[in-house]
Amino acid sequence: MNAHDTTRRSLLGGAAALGLTSLAFDGTARAATPRPGPRAKRRFDGRSVLITGATSGIGEATAKAFAAEGARVGFCGRRVSSGRRVEQEIRKAGGDATYMQADVREADQVRAFVYRMADRHGGIDIAFNNAGIGSAKLPHELTVEEWDDVQSTNARGVFLALKYEVEHMLKAGHGVIVCTSSSAAEQARPNGSAYTASKRAVQGIVKAAALAYGPQGIRVNAILPGTTDTPFVRPPGIPDADWAAYKKAFGPLNIDGLERMAEPAEIARAVLSLASDDLSYMTGASVAVDGGATAGRKMIRPSGT
Repeated sequence: MNAHDTTRRSLLGGAAALGLTSLAFDGTARAATPRPGPRAKRRFDGRSVLITGATSGIGEATAKAFAAEGARVGFCGRRVSSGRRVEQEIRKAGGDATYMQADVREADQVRAFVYRMADRHGGIDIAFNNAGIGSAKLPHELTVEEWDDVQSTNARGVFLALKYEVEHMLKAGHGVIVCTSSSAAEQARPNGSAYTASKRAVQGIVKAAALAYGPQGIRVNAILPGTTDTPFVRPPGIPDADWAAYKKAFGPLNIDGLERMAEPAEIARAVLSLASDDLSYMTGASVAVDGGATAGRKMIRPSGT
């Protein structure tokens, strides 16, 4: 090997160390074409996730969180314009989401939604049964129709979704279901009889389903959100500044512990944790994510969760 070859090899070795592919014969460096490294695996890559009531609030935040973690998300809600907006926002962010209009009070619509998403995604790995409505009337002020509507949406809706989801999970031999109850299930208010009853019913459904399907590899848990800054809680038309001032005063008066409302993304992260393999031995549980509200003695005044 002559001196020229030795010098050239030395230069090439130095170039490699600097991330350069080669040196031209005139000694100028040629920049290397960067090679992309392997993308980190996300928690829910390849998983199929079904969500009811995801056109706003906690459901919307959870749909976006699952999609950001790699899940293929199918979700429903009654408001078409809101559903299309959430679907488009997820897709623009690079996620996989499909919206379908469905009312959880209607068995045929729930079944159609579940079966369509199962067919589209090749099954259902995870379900978040979240759809719900509120009520803030004293028992004697409630009409029978109002009582029935709360129970049909919050309790019967969870039952219907779970009923059809389980059919697909049993075929696969695995699955995770998370259902939205509420801290109000543990901390009632005088004007919350219909709402509290419906959310206690969700806990009962969850416990029974966990026992029924645990041997088949299906986990079922409930999440109990505290008061969360969503359209469910915020009165329509209130200016942002007024709402911010109200929230600031609300926390210390109503929430023992963290002394503030939750943000939807905080509840979403809790749902993802319950649905993940990290909690593979948890089933039949009701998990309070309420900032310490039910651990304390203060009474939640507004009609939110």
